Amino acid sequence: MSIGSNFYTIYMRNYFSLLLLLVSALSFAQEFEVSGKIVDTESNPLESATVYVEKIADSSLVTYTISEKDGSFLLKGNTESKAVNLYVSYAGFKPYRKQIEITKKQDVGAISLEILDNALDEVTLTATRAPISVKQDTLEFNANSFNTRQDANLEELMKKLPGVEVDSDGNITVNGKPVSRILVNGKEFFGNDPKIATKNLPKEIIDKIQVVDTKTRSEDFTGKAGDSENKTINIELKEDKNKGWFSRATAGGGTDDRYELSGIANYFKDDLRVSVLASSNNINSSGFSFDEVFDMMGGNARSVRFNGNGSFSINGTGFGSNNGITKSETGGFNFVNEWDNGMELTADYFYGGSDTETRTRIERENILPDSRYFTNSTSSSNLLNDSHRATLRYEVEFDTLTRLSIAPRFNANIGTSYRDRYEENLDEDMQLQNTTLIDETEDLTSLDFSNDINFIKRFGSRGSYLQLDLDHAHSKQENENIYFSESTFINNPENDIVQDQFIDQDENSNSFSVGASKRSVLADKFFLDINYEFDTQKSSNTRSVFDAVDGEYTNFNELLSNDFEFRSFKHTPNAGLNYEGEKWRVSSEVGLLSTTLKTENFIEDIRFDNTFNNVYVDADLRYSPERSKSISIGYSTNADVPSVRQLQPVVDRTNPTNIIIGNPELEPTFNQRVNLNYRNFDFASRSGIFAYAYFNFTDNQVAATSSVDNFVRTTTYTNVDGVINGNLGASYSKSYKKDATEFRYRIGANGGYNRNVGFINAVQYESDQFTVTPTLSLTYAIDEVFELEPGYSATFNDIQYDINSGRDQNYVNHSLSLETTTYWPKNVVFGNDISYNKFGNVAPGFDSTSLLWNMSLGYQFLKDNATVKVKVYDLLDQNVDTRRLVGDDYIQDVNNLVLQRYAMLSFTYKLSSFGGGKAPSRRGGRMIRM
Repeated sequence: MSIGSNFYTIYMRNYFSLLLLLVSALSFAQEFEVSGKIVDTESNPLESATVYVEKIADSSLVTYTISEKDGSFLLKGNTESKAVNLYVSYAGFKPYRKQIEITKKQDVGAISLEILDNALDEVTLTATRAPISVKQDTLEFNANSFNTRQDANLEELMKKLPGVEVDSDGNITVNGKPVSRILVNGKEFFGNDPKIATKNLPKEIIDKIQVVDTKTRSEDFTGKAGDSENKTINIELKEDKNKGWFSRATAGGGTDDRYELSGIANYFKDDLRVSVLASSNNINSSGFSFDEVFDMMGGNARSVRFNGNGSFSINGTGFGSNNGITKSETGGFNFVNEWDNGMELTADYFYGGSDTETRTRIERENILPDSRYFTNSTSSSNLLNDSHRATLRYEVEFDTLTRLSIAPRFNANIGTSYRDRYEENLDEDMQLQNTTLIDETEDLTSLDFSNDINFIKRFGSRGSYLQLDLDHAHSKQENENIYFSESTFINNPENDIVQDQFIDQDENSNSFSVGASKRSVLADKFFLDINYEFDTQKSSNTRSVFDAVDGEYTNFNELLSNDFEFRSFKHTPNAGLNYEGEKWRVSSEVGLLSTTLKTENFIEDIRFDNTFNNVYVDADLRYSPERSKSISIGYSTNADVPSVRQLQPVVDRTNPTNIIIGNPELEPTFNQRVNLNYRNFDFASRSGIFAYAYFNFTDNQVAATSSVDNFVRTTTYTNVDGVINGNLGASYSKSYKKDATEFRYRIGANGGYNRNVGFINAVQYESDQFTVTPTLSLTYAIDEVFELEPGYSATFNDIQYDINSGRDQNYVNHSLSLETTTYWPKNVVFGNDISYNKFGNVAPGFDSTSLLWNMSLGYQFLKDNATVKVKVYDLLDQNVDTRRLVGDDYIQDVNNLVLQRYAMLSFTYKLSSFGGGKAPSRRGGRMIRM
């Protein structure tokens, strides 16, 4: 550790020296302030007009702002220029331009804008010029107004936009609200994974970035208000880039037989888009990224700082696991087209093959009301899995008021798992009591099919409509497991048990959902909604266990077998009044939530049938006094049925020292949620304040109840009341821009509370867990020269138990990170990603600290189309995955196998060809969303 620490110290000293050198080399720019007021020809104030200044010499953007509700604006900036051009842009009005001299403070007075004679053409022209525009419910950025390096991708461009933040995992927020979907020309880009778009779309083809409230396709067609707490980003391509293709391929090899291969290609032609991708690697990577620094480095190099496991997923298909090393092979395509007759087709297919190896060591302290005992275990596994996913959406608009949508989906997984485990239990004096050895081979096949049919008929243009939904889903899973276990009881050898079994388990599930919604217009933007939804599900589980006799699995074990069926019926009639104004938005739905559960055990002839009624409420109140300021509060209720495994009354002795049995008399869980959100972003000062809070109150929570006898744990399930969890937090962010230099910081704090109710050896308890996590992140960047991103967070944990105060926990975890990227000299990209973690409650024998350093050095040539790169993952060879898990009746320390140090040389080449073309049409002026 000392060598690594010294290396780390030298590295930090050199980088900060370089930073100081770069800062001192910057020329001094003059600060200025320009104030005024934007009005129309009748002196009425114009809110949300874009005011910006550009350099006269090269028309490069200096700074910009948005006018306030009263039309006033304050423009602050820094520049070396003696004079600049002042621009004002507002939809439907002629653009304004004036050359002004740079002074420390000046007031340009009232600027009167004239209405356009031909508004449609001129709006398109001025929107292209303005760096940012606000149009009704759309926030729009002009991509060319924000400087990035030449070969930047969409994610790097997003980091330059005001109010937009991209975290280390690629998750995006706009003005504090998460981005749940990214569209390209109004269509999904390769399924519903936003990161496929952000990491693979080059900035050079992007014209505009539009931000709107997230809407379903139904909400978009009907005009109903969307989810104001989630955002959708639509990427508009440049007109001259909308016909053509671009592609990229990477190949690399490294130490320890590490390798990577990947390729992605995209073809655009007006409303037609085709994308294909494929990859193969053994470094826990998804393989699809335009990140010139950290792409394909053990998963996302930024995500591994927290756990080092390198697991990842694409479009909901997972690769790797919570630990281990994965070799993966992936491939797929996406097709989108729209025809003039109102038909639209979207189809995609994705294949994923994985080979994952895991090894885990666990030391666990089991806590009982009056005693404790210890469990130590080591396990390993090898999982081979092939997955297939296909989706299709066919949509037709019979006329401007009528639409039909059909969307089938298919998923299949075929896998084989090899697992072994050794476990020992020790008493409070650390004396060995029993041991268990498990060895099993399991074949798994799962098939899932669903189909969603949606029909909408609108009545007029004021928002009245009728919507009908029919959803069907079928799933089937087959498990065939050859299972062997040998348990030895040191003090009671008569209890020794050997299990040599073949376990055949089949699960089938069918569900149907029928819904109808009718919206009537009571007044302008004021509606009456009447809704009804019926959901039904039928699930069956058949578990057949055969004991070995003379090496053949012929002896049917009725005690461990089961034939179980579960049905649920859910009725949700409700009605509500909704107001969808610009400043106020009120939605309310009140009704009945009626749930019926039926279970039947065919082997033991046990039945259960009961109906549970609850009040259904879904209400939200939102107030937005300004475009970038809002406060909202919501309340909702929901009921969830237990899982089949929790309900089925079969004895599961897969682990002879940990026996599990379900409870067919479980009731549905009833949840009440209260949430509060506040957002305020000031474009003039580039600062934003975001705050949130939510609390969940749960009754009939399904809880495990266990009893321990002779160090053998038997677990079943029951319902408990009084479970509470909540979270509240706030953050403040601000950015400064001075010519090519930018500085951003974000400070925040998050607090969590969880009250759990459960059982320890059949004795009920309550536990309270409090967490407080302050965070700080900084970014200092000089365009095309240098980027520095340090970050720090600490988590303070306090856990209290009402039946055993002696085991209360109080500890702190620390996480420190540093990302640096230099683009000097020209065509050379040098990146470093360092993370340091210290865990405050790790047991002796487990590493409590982890230092992970990833480094990459790339050189671009052939007009920046080719890149050769050397990268080193885990430079100091100190990556570990150690963690402590604290449960209500245990404390557990875990150490997992993780990907460790390797070096790799790779080559990447990009090809593209674009031709002219007009932007895709938008029927009725709407963006098309999922």
